[in-house]
Amino acid sequence: MLQIIQKRKYAYLFSGILTTASVVLLLTWGLNFGIDFKGGTLMEVQFSQNPVPRVSEVEKSFADLSLQSLTVQATDNRGMLFRYLASDENANEQVLQKLKSFDPNVVQLRTDFIGGSVSDQIKRNALTGIVLSVLCIALYIAWAFRRVSGAVTSWEYGLGAVIALAHDILVVIGIFVLLGRYYNIEVGVPFIAALLTILGYSVNDTIVVYDRVRENLLRSQRKEDFEITVNRSLNETLGRSINTSLTVIITLFAITIFGGDSIRYFGLALLIGVIFGTYSSIYIASALLVTRYRMKTK
Repeated sequence: MLQIIQKRKYAYLFSGILTTASVVLLLTWGLNFGIDFKGGTLMEVQFSQNPVPRVSEVEKSFADLSLQSLTVQATDNRGMLFRYLASDENANEQVLQKLKSFDPNVVQLRTDFIGGSVSDQIKRNALTGIVLSVLCIALYIAWAFRRVSGAVTSWEYGLGAVIALAHDILVVIGIFVLLGRYYNIEVGVPFIAALLTILGYSVNDTIVVYDRVRENLLRSQRKEDFEITVNRSLNETLGRSINTSLTVIITLFAITIFGGDSIRYFGLALLIGVIFGTYSSIYIASALLVTRYRMKTK
């Protein structure tokens, strides 16, 4: 049997360094927000003839326009989608003129402007959604594990899961702060969707471990040492956790490598979150139960 819980101090040290670094990076550099959070323009056009110009060619032609946060995405039926921070008609006209150098009959299908007030509302909704999700998860776990209340109460099971979730989210955010700083990768609404998905996946893995702890506690009628029970439960669910996560990781790895620009960084955020979510459900969430038990029994 692997001694997982007994090595918890090393996991605490590793996770403490990661989360502290993530918080420092977030407070000093911050995330590189896209037009979803800054405001800007979304323009869709359709070319009248084939072949449609390559995305790299279009981006190169826009170099002298100095458009901030520019993303170019090819769509179906000879279409192309543009996102950039500028939100004035002069910038839009310049973009159209550049496109007409490729195809004089290019058609502007739509132009949507995202104002600052809309961007602020999106930020508030994103933060509210994450906070409410975490609170609901904590309440559900506290209710679901009420039968195992003892030295470690059901509320502390919920708190352990929430700390593990916060760890996963902070690590993902910290990595994207670095990616935004050095590779100019922006975050938008898909990134928030990825964070919420990570919350759901990570807590699912944690609940599987907690449920086995509950079964073993009820089976042994709490005569076995709590640390031994938790460690045995982790060993019994370890294979299931790793195998399930690996199947998801392989899929997300393929999405990140071969997916288009619209989903590549969504897949990358999920990939990082699933890896650390699996780690935290094994080394953090369960270890916190044992640490709390030792604190209370002393």
